[in-house]
Amino acid sequence: MMEENLRDKYQPIIGLEVHAQLLTESKMFASDSTEYGTLPNTNISVITLGHPGTLPRANGKAVNFAIKMGLATNCQITRQNIFARKNYFYPDLPKGYQITQDKTPICREGYVYIQTSKGEKRIGITRIHMEEDAGKSMHLAGETESLIDLNRAGVPLIEIVSEPDIHTSEEAYNYLTEIKKLVRYLDICDGNMEEGSLRCDANVSVMRKGADKFGTKVEVKNMNSFRNVQRAIDYEIERQIQMLERGETIESETRGFDAVTGTTSGQRSKETMNDYRYFPEPDLTPVIISEEMLTAIKAEMPSLPHELYERFTQVYQLPEYDAGVLTDQKEIALYFDDLCQYTSNYKAASNWMMGPVKSYMNELALAMADFPLQPQQVADLISLVDSGKVNHTAANRNIFPELIQNPAKTALQVAEELNLIQESDDAQLQIFIDQVLAGNPKKVAEYQAGKTALVGMFMGEIMKLTKGKADPKAVNKLLQDSLKKL
Repeated sequence: MMEENLRDKYQPIIGLEVHAQLLTESKMFASDSTEYGTLPNTNISVITLGHPGTLPRANGKAVNFAIKMGLATNCQITRQNIFARKNYFYPDLPKGYQITQDKTPICREGYVYIQTSKGEKRIGITRIHMEEDAGKSMHLAGETESLIDLNRAGVPLIEIVSEPDIHTSEEAYNYLTEIKKLVRYLDICDGNMEEGSLRCDANVSVMRKGADKFGTKVEVKNMNSFRNVQRAIDYEIERQIQMLERGETIESETRGFDAVTGTTSGQRSKETMNDYRYFPEPDLTPVIISEEMLTAIKAEMPSLPHELYERFTQVYQLPEYDAGVLTDQKEIALYFDDLCQYTSNYKAASNWMMGPVKSYMNELALAMADFPLQPQQVADLISLVDSGKVNHTAANRNIFPELIQNPAKTALQVAEELNLIQESDDAQLQIFIDQVLAGNPKKVAEYQAGKTALVGMFMGEIMKLTKGKADPKAVNKLLQDSLKKL
């Protein structure tokens, strides 16, 4: 592990390139299905395979999705979009080129905010462009040949390229978390890194603090989780600093990450890579984004995580921690927002969402859409507790599980059926209090001698007499008054 003072001499410079697979039913330039998990080489056509004489056609939904991501990241939207050919040979690229965008990315000059240990930080977005995915090469253990599956070839992608504003692996992790959150809130990508629908390459360099020139950049690939992105960046920063300290030269290269060893290794030199020879795609007309189209897409935009975070902290006055947890998943955030339309006890609503509701969902591995209770039913449960009709323990342990099993019932019906309505009549409660105090004269004397912790014992005895149905707040007040009068 590198010494802290050595690392402090250098400033890491990190830029991330994120590929997000778009949730369209057909491919970027063909009508083939994009369904994941089908038999190899079944979602293909002559267009996907690049047969002579075939003509691509841009997927309008993919264009719509790209614009939504641009709006969500505060980008300028390019009105005249020209596709380009990126030429290179690879076995899973059947045409011998990839259709992408070069000079006219559909989104440019944007930004997102991330949370860091030092507070909020703005990360610039250089560009977001549309392109098609390549196929997939599979290398089976012990086999000398590779297998090619072209189902993924032509699937729509957006590539989100950040500015080199990221300086730690923690910031990189938080940036990816924000991007994943946004694509999920927009319903344009499922954000699943394990299935390859969200992929990330990291450009990493280090420079001495105070220097005016960036160090040599290395691109790291093959990272299939946010945690592995963080591990790869940390390893690469340490590797480069140690090389510089030894007086060695860092090569501009592409490196792969090995999740087992936590190390990176060289794959190919950037200096020796072939020029992609970009030129305008002759078979596709420019995609023009009209003012009417842009206005219509803006009208379709949902509430985004930062908007809900501000509402939860400023309007509902929640702690920042609560707001962060609640906005982590779109469905939970929207359910909570609906719940707050039926109750003014926003903190209690937050506690129910982060506690019993989330525990139930996690235990059964359910999505929020599968939760059987409507927001108003949870609000009614909160109201029962707030009004003193039931205590929180009974609401959580008894009423909530019964409601889930019988969602057609109301919280009050369940409370009455389970005989959980609290006794709050002062006259009746006073009878129970007098009975307990009269039956424990020695304990009363000890209390009067200064052993005030005995209040808990008195409370317990009263609750036993009422079979747990007494309102603890009302009992405590009456008990304190009774002890003062003795």
